[in-house]
Amino acid sequence: MLKERLIELGITLPEAPKPVASYIPAKIHNNLLYISGQLPLKEGILLSTGPLHQEKDVEKGKLAMEQCFINSLAAASSVIDLEQIKGVLKLTAFVASAPEFIWQHLVANGASELASRIFNESGKHVRSAIGVPSLPLNASVELEVIYIL
Repeated sequence: MLKERLIELGITLPEAPKPVASYIPAKIHNNLLYISGQLPLKEGILLSTGPLHQEKDVEKGKLAMEQCFINSLAAASSVIDLEQIKGVLKLTAFVASAPEFIWQHLVANGASELASRIFNESGKHVRSAIGVPSLPLNASVELEVIYIL
């Protein structure tokens, strides 16, 4: 059903992103699947780099956050069959931000809205959106996800 939903939405999962340091992409504990922070990598290229500065950067950040969510599903597929995922429990969105950037919550909506489109009601989740000075590989955004199995 989840795979069919992705096809309906025109989403093709990439290969699970390879970790860029010493960690694993996903780990199951009880009925939860924890996904390591995902960067907005598409075909090996970051969709957005450097800190976001102005409100006009929100859309770019949202698109990058969508890619992070897609990459989280790819990471999930490296340890389970995606059909085992029942929903989304929590998102933690990190946004590389200049001091004047105050729209991290809107950037995080890129992942939240995609989660809802994919999972419908079970895509509703709790969330944090955090501004940080920089992220690995100079990415503009990073996303951690906890799925319910």
